[in-house]
Amino acid sequence: MKEWLLFVLFLIVGAGMLSAGIVYLRKEKDDPDSVKIYRVVSILGSVLVAVALLTKFVF
Repeated sequence: MKEWLLFVLFLIVGAGMLSAGIVYLRKEKDDPDSVKIYRVVSILGSVLVAVALLTKFVF
């Protein structure tokens, strides 16, 4: 049960970071500093989602 809760938690947090990063990246596309920050947030979110999926279904 604990593994599923951690999986769902990481999946929700990662998807939230990814979606928020993309939304604000498009919104603030004219500010180069904001683009860097939101790009990093989007990448971290996608890494969290990928790692959660890989650890749950592959390993």
